[in-house]
Amino acid sequence: QICNQHNAEAPNLEQVFHRMAQTEPNLDHDISWFLLPSYWAKMLVAFLSFLCFANSYDGDFVFDDSEAIINNKDLMAETPLGDLWYHDFWGSKLSSNTSHKSYRPLTVLTFRMNYLFAGGFYPVGFHVINILLHSAISVLMVDVFSILLGGLQFNTKGRRLNLAPKTSLLAALLFAVHPVHTECVAGIVGRADLLCALFFLLSFLGYCKAFRESKEGHPFSIFWVLASVILGAIAMLCKEQGITVLGLNAVFDVLVINKLNVLELIQKLLHKDKSLESAGLVRKGLLFRITLLLSGGASILYIRWRIMGTGPPAFTEVDNPASFADSLFVRAINYNYYYSLNAWLLLCPWWLCFDWSMGCIPLIKSVSDWRIIALAALWFCLIGLICQALCSQDSHKRRILTLGLGFLIIPFLPASNLFFRVGFVIAERVIYLPSIGYCILFTYGFSLLSKQAKKKKTLAVVVLGILLVNVLRCALRSSQWRSEEQLFRSALSVCPLNAKVHYNVGKNLADKGNQSAAIKYYREAVRLNPKYVHAMNNLGNILKERNELQEAEELLSLAVQIQPDFAAAWMNLGIVQNSLRRFEEAEQSYWTAIRHRKKYPDCYYNLGRLYADLNRHVDALNAWRNATVLKPEHSLAWNNMIILLDNTGNLAQAEAVGREALELIPNDHSLMFSLANVLGKSQKYKESEALFLKAIKANPNAASYHGNLAVLYHRWGNLDLAKKHYEVSLKLDPVAPGTKENYNLLRRKLEQLQKKGG
Repeated sequence: QICNQHNAEAPNLEQVFHRMAQTEPNLDHDISWFLLPSYWAKMLVAFLSFLCFANSYDGDFVFDDSEAIINNKDLMAETPLGDLWYHDFWGSKLSSNTSHKSYRPLTVLTFRMNYLFAGGFYPVGFHVINILLHSAISVLMVDVFSILLGGLQFNTKGRRLNLAPKTSLLAALLFAVHPVHTECVAGIVGRADLLCALFFLLSFLGYCKAFRESKEGHPFSIFWVLASVILGAIAMLCKEQGITVLGLNAVFDVLVINKLNVLELIQKLLHKDKSLESAGLVRKGLLFRITLLLSGGASILYIRWRIMGTGPPAFTEVDNPASFADSLFVRAINYNYYYSLNAWLLLCPWWLCFDWSMGCIPLIKSVSDWRIIALAALWFCLIGLICQALCSQDSHKRRILTLGLGFLIIPFLPASNLFFRVGFVIAERVIYLPSIGYCILFTYGFSLLSKQAKKKKTLAVVVLGILLVNVLRCALRSSQWRSEEQLFRSALSVCPLNAKVHYNVGKNLADKGNQSAAIKYYREAVRLNPKYVHAMNNLGNILKERNELQEAEELLSLAVQIQPDFAAAWMNLGIVQNSLRRFEEAEQSYWTAIRHRKKYPDCYYNLGRLYADLNRHVDALNAWRNATVLKPEHSLAWNNMIILLDNTGNLAQAEAVGREALELIPNDHSLMFSLANVLGKSQKYKESEALFLKAIKANPNAASYHGNLAVLYHRWGNLDLAKKHYEVSLKLDPVAPGTKENYNLLRRKLEQLQKKGG
């Protein structure tokens, strides 16, 4: 029997590959399922994978897309390409204490290409690429599953044989239409997982190609083994999980290429059995290939460590509360509960949520908690599968179960909290790759049931029903990812205890101007998590705008007390204190904000307003100048400098500042208006007129623009034009201060001129 040949002298690998087709059982034999040619099978998988997520193509930028794409300076052409290699996924320097250390430069590079080709932040192009990537990955899965389920065999011409066309198609369809993949496909930041998966699969298929041609003395191709390592490195540069493909390649080599019985091998290693020498491992090249994979993986990790730096990412308790628990028992039991929830999402992907942190899953603190049942169920199933994978007499069963468990567990390890703390409780995106293992186990279980079942067609109909339900669930879920409002509201029923869900619903409502509804959700977020400083800050801002200053101050004071380095809350507290005319406290709050965030142009702007209110003009000008140095496009700071210099009679300096501002922001109509006022007072009427007209063209409904242009014409002596623009101004704003009086003066003057002319 071939399955026992590891105990004897190793035969030529080419003979093994050709004879395996005759000795191994065929999974397809017992299942009632349609058989399609390879081309049509791949077309079907591509079509369904595209259909599931097609309605997300014109969705918005949602949730993390704002930080990873819209606010990421690494997408801009002015950012040197070399900077991508020293920045994290969000555009921060890897050396920064605030960096999440998520090193994915190739993914950011594709975002940058999207941005450049589209000519801006247009989400359609980003979404289409994600959908096409998932379709391409799903098509590749047909080949991958044919190897994992049917074995790796080649014909005499070196072409790989698909010995499990039915089951590989079923597994690929299960993967293509799994609803848990929606976050990766419909959420643009999920491209990291898609690109990682693409190169992960290419690495695996490349490793398989190493055994395509067997030349005498060279039973495998070193080129393809090294290519597999390089592709694994590329996968890791898309997302950290990519490195795990090297471990899976090693497992595949042991189980499929060398057909070793893992349990027997472990027993012999423990007993130092000399029969290992006769296994031919060295001659087959297994040890050499494993050495290449290990050394390649170690080199990749070392280079990444050198680039990333030694400091771990800084996460907070709300991101991953179990990892901050003092008790080892509490940490272990909750980690295992998280694993069981991830497994449940694969089995029943109905309750999906964009975020599972902040109280969504309360900690298990006692063995009396009924949720312990989920842990017991998970480990009961896992131990049963592991026992079968190790101890079964059927080598085919051992191989498939071990590969299924390997693909389920190994890619999940970076997200398991076992090696380092991660910044989430559950993230649907991280089970994109582990779902491969689930699809293997599901398909193998289906084949075993089909073998025993009398009504095979009924079983096939049930599986088709599951696929159809998954397609519909994908379509529904991807439609929810089209906008933040739908996405956030969909989470309310799944995670009603999640403070972040309520916070995001509130923020979305506030952005749309619905402050009353936003307050309700912000209050609920603070109730669920009394230390949620961001919710306090946003709620305080709304209350400040509604002139409910006392409560706003209380909330913002509590926020900075909980998180003393929260610069935005310090600045907002300063604004409230300024409104309460507690100027010294406001100044102190502003400077505290600047101390915690040195490059804070908005805070310098507000500090300048405080100094202007106190008639500390020089300090105000310095503060606004600092704001424009840090943010040259800070229009409000430029405008305030021009206006203050104008009001204090420094027309020459005001003109110089205005010209400097317009050089930096040439299309800002408010700057044109301010500079036009200064030029008019300096009797530079022609230039002033040109700027007024340009500002009006940009913003034709601004009453003050027409009113001040009318004043200019009035001074200049162009009375008919002055009358015209006074009338336009009054039509736009009948109660505009001073305009009506000036208009009446002009009318009297015109009447006097008419009398004289008469």
